[in-house]
Amino acid sequence: MAEALGSVLLAAYSFAGRALIPFVPAILNRRARRGLEDRLRRGERYGIASGAPPQQNVIWVHAASVGETNAVLPLIARLSEAGWFVVLTTITVTGATTAARNSPAGVLHQFAPVDIKPWVARFIDHWRPHAALFVESEVWPVITDQLARRGIPHIIVNAQMSDVSFRRWRLLGPATRRVFGRIALALVQSEADAKRLSRLGVTKTKAVGNLKFDVPPPAADTDDLAALRQDIGDCPIWLAASTHPGEEEIVAEVHRSLAERFPGLITIVVPRHPNRGTKITEALNRTGVALQLRSKGPAILPGGGILIADTLGELGLFYRLAEIAFIGGSLVAQGGHNPIEPVGLATAVLHGPHVENFASIYAALQAANASLLVTNVDELGDAVAGLLDGSRNMLELTKRADKALAPFPGALERTLAELQPYLAVGPDLAS
Repeated sequence: MAEALGSVLLAAYSFAGRALIPFVPAILNRRARRGLEDRLRRGERYGIASGAPPQQNVIWVHAASVGETNAVLPLIARLSEAGWFVVLTTITVTGATTAARNSPAGVLHQFAPVDIKPWVARFIDHWRPHAALFVESEVWPVITDQLARRGIPHIIVNAQMSDVSFRRWRLLGPATRRVFGRIALALVQSEADAKRLSRLGVTKTKAVGNLKFDVPPPAADTDDLAALRQDIGDCPIWLAASTHPGEEEIVAEVHRSLAERFPGLITIVVPRHPNRGTKITEALNRTGVALQLRSKGPAILPGGGILIADTLGELGLFYRLAEIAFIGGSLVAQGGHNPIEPVGLATAVLHGPHVENFASIYAALQAANASLLVTNVDELGDAVAGLLDGSRNMLELTKRADKALAPFPGALERTLAELQPYLAVGPDLAS
């Protein structure tokens, strides 16, 4: 009975998708106006390929946006080196830009088809992948169904399932098990993720760790870094990285409250979505703090102020520039963002309480007293001030963080080993 009900619910989802086809262009146009779609490559969202299928074996790798793309690039490099042709899809424009900048030669990027049957079928039938590797928490019912119907292994790599996402999927009842039961393998970040995915219906899970530990630190242009360091001189500086709406206002208030105590204070804000730069500027104008967009004018304001980094791919530059970084998405309920990168660059990490997306990593940092947890504007201000004036030992904090995360790398090799049976007909993945 439950299986039959699940099939009915999925059929209803598929029917609803078809019914929405006339409205999809308007939806995509709206997203394009917000900088979330590439109008010139609209056909790819309808499953229309922008390249011919290759003669060699194909693997489809799907990563939603920037974070997932960066996490899977070392895996893609190993697959490509082994002779596989990788078709990498993303949903966001920023993900596409990251793929274009950092993918190995020979990897083809496409925008993912919208999860509507004719477009998904068109994409799969064109590329005919030997396997589909989806990153982290990307699960789409129609794609899952179409892969299963063609006997293509659907594998989730670097898989995670937060409590919030788990509860949402559970609301779909039997349809959830129908979808997740068709996933061949989930290579998960933690045992907690494995348990949640198993309860949703995945029959085979394996905890291999987080691929993000095997990603090199984000790069930085050495000339830009040297120029910025010269401009900053001895001015105190700190960074708020991957911020979300509601957090920029908190960061601005911290800057305003500390500016008199630390003359020339520079605060760098790197929003999670760089296209929000203008809106952030408008929102912060009323604070009276000097503001500057990275994309317009001098990088550093004379006398200090807030630099809003509305550019893509420069987070590595700012982590090297500032020795203190608040990691956003954690003072608002977004689940937090990646602390691995700043720790790898010896940057002191501050964060809020909402860190579900990286729970085990933040737990390790907290257990080692290697990061500073803040819950409001006053605590964030106190933490930044303590690191700037030396009352908190920044060097000791970064050393403890590096030691706390030392046991975590190795997920890449474990992932490759688990993938080998599913890719046995193609090139050997052994290093």
